Amino acid sequence: MAHPKLDIELEKFREFLSEALIEGGTQPLIQLTDEELAVLDPSALEEVVAPTPHLADLTSEQREWVFATAIRSLVSRGAIDIANIPELDELMRSEGKFKNGGTADLDMRVAPDVDLALVLRRTAAKALAVEQQTSRGSVHGFVYVHSPELMLIEQVTGGGMHIFTLANSTADAAQLMQALVDPFGVADRDGREQQLDPTALTSNQVGGPLAEAINNALVVSQLIVLADQPGPLITTYATEDAVWTVSVDKPQAPTGIRAREVGERTLNSEIARLITMPAL
Repeated sequence: MAHPKLDIELEKFREFLSEALIEGGTQPLIQLTDEELAVLDPSALEEVVAPTPHLADLTSEQREWVFATAIRSLVSRGAIDIANIPELDELMRSEGKFKNGGTADLDMRVAPDVDLALVLRRTAAKALAVEQQTSRGSVHGFVYVHSPELMLIEQVTGGGMHIFTLANSTADAAQLMQALVDPFGVADRDGREQQLDPTALTSNQVGGPLAEAINNALVVSQLIVLADQPGPLITTYATEDAVWTVSVDKPQAPTGIRAREVGERTLNSEIARLITMPAL
C-alpha cells in the first residue's frame, strides 16, 4: 500500500518540476551507462522495464569489474560523491569484488539530476515503450508519464547508453519517439484504413501493399502502453518510401485490428494518443 505522506510529497515534487519545465521547456537531463545505473539502483535491473543490453552480454565476473569501473566514472563526473573514500580505494584494490553480492558498503550521495532520473523512471503511473528493430539490432525508448507537463524520456542504445530527457509537452515526447519509428522521415501520406483478421497476422496471410511493407521494412517498431491494465499496441513498418501502422486496441482482442499507410502528422498523432491515454 502506498504511504500517504510519500504520495503527497511526490505530488508536490511533480508539481514543482512541471512549473520549472513550463518555464524552461524540454531539456536534456543526464546520460548513464548500463553499469552506472546498476550501481545507482541495483534492484532496477529486475524492477524497471528498460533493458540493459551491455550488461546482458557479460558474465558475472565481468559485471563485477564493470561495476567497479562504473563507480570510478560516476565519482569523476560528479554524479555521485563517496564520503568514505578509503573503502572505495579498498574496493578498487580488491579486484573489483563487491560485498553483499553486487553492492559495496559505500556512503554514496547522488547528484540531484541523477536522483531525479532515478525517481521519475520508478514512480510513473504509466509509460509508453518503443522498441525499434533494424538489421543493426534494437534500440528502445520510454516515455514515463507523470502529467501532461512532466514526462521523463529514456532512450536506450544498443550499446547500453541511457539518455534521459525531461519533456514538458506531449508533442515533444511524441517527436522524440517518432524519430525511432521513422528515422529516415519517409512517412508521406495517409492511406485507406483496413480491418484485419487476427488469424491473417498469425498465419502470414496478409497480402497487398501491407504485405509488401512488411517484407521490405527497413525498420520495424513496437509501441505499447505499459500500465496496470494492458493498453493498446502499434506495430510500424518503415520502408524506403512509406510507413505502415498495424494498430491493436487490446492484446489478444479478436477484433479492433487496423492497418494503413500513414503520413508524418498522422503518425505523430498516433504516438501522442498512446502517451496521453489515461492509466487504468
